[in-house]
Amino acid sequence: MSKNKTFPIVGILIATAVIFGGLYITRNLGKSTKDVTQESAASKLNKMYEKVSPETAVPKKSAVEFTDSENDGSELPPITDDSISVKASTRLYAEIASSPEKAGSGADAYLTDMAKQFNSAGHEVNGEKVSVQLRNLTSGLVVDYIRTGRYVPDAFTPSNMMWVDMLKSYGQEVEAVDDSVVGNTACIVLENKKYKEFVDKYGGVDLKSVVEATESGEFIMGYTNPFVSSTGLNFLVSTLQRYDNDNPLSSTAAEGFAKFQNNVPLVAYNTMQMREAASRGTLDGFVLEMQTYNNDASLKRNYTATPFGYRHDNPLVMMLPAEPDKYEIVKLFKEFCETEEAKKTAAEYGFNDRDDYSYEQKDLDGSTLIEARRLYKEEKDAGKTVVGVFVCDESGSMDGTPIAGVKESLINSIQYISPDNYIGLVSYNSDVTIQVPLNKFDLTQQAYFKGGVEGLSAAGGTATYDGVIVALKMIEDKLPEVPDAKPIIFVLSDGDTNSGYSYKEIEDVVSGLKVPVYTINYNYEGSEALSRLSNINEAASINAGTDDVVYQLKNLLNASM
Repeated sequence: MSKNKTFPIVGILIATAVIFGGLYITRNLGKSTKDVTQESAASKLNKMYEKVSPETAVPKKSAVEFTDSENDGSELPPITDDSISVKASTRLYAEIASSPEKAGSGADAYLTDMAKQFNSAGHEVNGEKVSVQLRNLTSGLVVDYIRTGRYVPDAFTPSNMMWVDMLKSYGQEVEAVDDSVVGNTACIVLENKKYKEFVDKYGGVDLKSVVEATESGEFIMGYTNPFVSSTGLNFLVSTLQRYDNDNPLSSTAAEGFAKFQNNVPLVAYNTMQMREAASRGTLDGFVLEMQTYNNDASLKRNYTATPFGYRHDNPLVMMLPAEPDKYEIVKLFKEFCETEEAKKTAAEYGFNDRDDYSYEQKDLDGSTLIEARRLYKEEKDAGKTVVGVFVCDESGSMDGTPIAGVKESLINSIQYISPDNYIGLVSYNSDVTIQVPLNKFDLTQQAYFKGGVEGLSAAGGTATYDGVIVALKMIEDKLPEVPDAKPIIFVLSDGDTNSGYSYKEIEDVVSGLKVPVYTINYNYEGSEALSRLSNINEAASINAGTDDVVYQLKNLLNASM
């Protein structure tokens, strides 16, 4: 080829390269970083999905039976010795169910210590030595046990009076033994720099200013599930009263709460999840009990706590009818916890701080509190439809009790999912199967979902992340049909993957698409991998023993769907 012919060809090639290079460089002009990241994640997702190449099962219907498991107690975990913090040491004893922050271990062992000391002191009733047996149970779980009759302790000391008021509305008669076993408050916790900025702008930190700042999008607030958390329930009703103190169930309160909730990125399943989100900078503020704050040196050093809402004074009530001897035992224990030595111990455990704090809100009866939780369930997504996929592990290690637990919990969950949501089902072992495509969760879809769940069986390897990829693809394909929907994935598994894609390969896809992945773990040894998956987009990871997974999943759905 001659020199004269070479130059034009080279020039054309260079010009072409410049044009296409310019198109490549400018293809993202005008797009936000979020848009580019999501597009990149979606592109990678499509390629990964093709490689997984899932099968689609032949749909099978199964009749949906609407049982009353919420009220008959069948979904509740059995009471076992695992929940006993202090065993009775005598034939005659009274059993007290207590909230975890005072009946646990370590910094949460105040009542545990008191019960041990009481049992060693040789107290008598009618000439017979007596003792107490202490159970460590969340307040919401105790209320569910008592109202369904599955378990009724002799006495109950929840974190705050709200749980007692709800028990009364459910028809349980109680008698107050002590208005306050030990003093405590709920508080809003802000990082010190954020606290100063907030004070400079709003003149101070209180529930009113926090709610207003959150509603306007200037502040990112997090709180815990009001179905299981005392602080979460307190925050919910206090926020509703912020909009209408006389009637927190009014349309004004509901509309205000929906606006507030629209700017809340996280209703945490538990305090641990919320604190992890705060440590990663996801939240500007979150709720906590003052006792927990006082016992954490790092929190006290880096965060400022401000009391809010109703006091958490840990009342003690006796279930009626009560055996006279057991009533006397509980009264003796109450008096034992009122001594100066006991008060000193309580302070060492972080209680009885801010005793001068009082609230101005109107006290609510139990029926209003129950309805407030129902309102939360309806309004927490601010009118958004949920598009969700359940991803179920049916590998060989799930054989037996774990796969049976998955089936039971998912079938029970049908009643807690709104028929306006869109729900699908994926299963996986070494391969992935779309058991139920994503569709509106009407009665027909519920029947297909139940049929798909009933057909699960355990065999083969564990391609967890392949299952997640398929669920993401199903959601991405459905979202254009459901404007402004809330995407969500639930993974039910017993641990890490040993087949298919790795966590590292799918992490940026999950992160880029911003779909929270909630994980329910059936094997405590495998919890780290599942927890890591949930942490990508601030979702909860639950270590659910097979005995309580039905109840755990119900509460997770109440918080998330």
